[in-house]
Amino acid sequence: MIATSLKKNKILPRYAYVPLTIMVLFNAVTYFGTRLFTEDLQHYEMQTTADELIPFSPFFISIYILAYVQWVVGYVMIARDNKPVFTWIFIGELIAKGLAFLCFVFFPTTVARPEIIGDDIWSRITAYIYAADAPDNLFPSVHCLESWVCFRGAMYLRKPAKWYKYAMLVFTLLVFASTVFVKQHVLLDIAGAIAAVEIGLLVSRLILKAKKKAKA
Repeated sequence: MIATSLKKNKILPRYAYVPLTIMVLFNAVTYFGTRLFTEDLQHYEMQTTADELIPFSPFFISIYILAYVQWVVGYVMIARDNKPVFTWIFIGELIAKGLAFLCFVFFPTTVARPEIIGDDIWSRITAYIYAADAPDNLFPSVHCLESWVCFRGAMYLRKPAKWYKYAMLVFTLLVFASTVFVKQHVLLDIAGAIAAVEIGLLVSRLILKAKKKAKA
């Protein structure tokens, strides 16, 4: 009974460790590794008139940072709930990240950041993020990509209450907003992230269906 209880209370099931490790490593290669090839290339700006109408609001850096918490919670919940959904999400996320990799290498983008003149806590944190994270590898937005994956996965979970799924949607939309309000991304970066995820999930579903059919 003790062994069974410990097994149930584990944060992650055993089958999730290797896939999640692969996801983290591929994320590092995609986001940081591609800079080895693109640093000296021409970078394109994708800012639109709509982006110019969005005010700079350093407060949203709080949501931008909390997105990392959302990803941890989101992937843990998916892994614990349902292995088939987790497998679908895992393959779909890798495909989406692969599309991001190609975009980063063959269509590098950048964004013009505003001057930070405030001295409040949010402005100082934003200034730190600006200094630590170069304004490149923007299309599609990895921040938005990961949050959208967590939301899409949440929609297929069986155990969490409905409020969790709605909360994941609301927070995902807040993450989208945060990326443009702190001027880390533009609106097209958000659209690109959603498109990459939806393509990834579609291809993932086709792969799994073909695999299931082959076994039948």
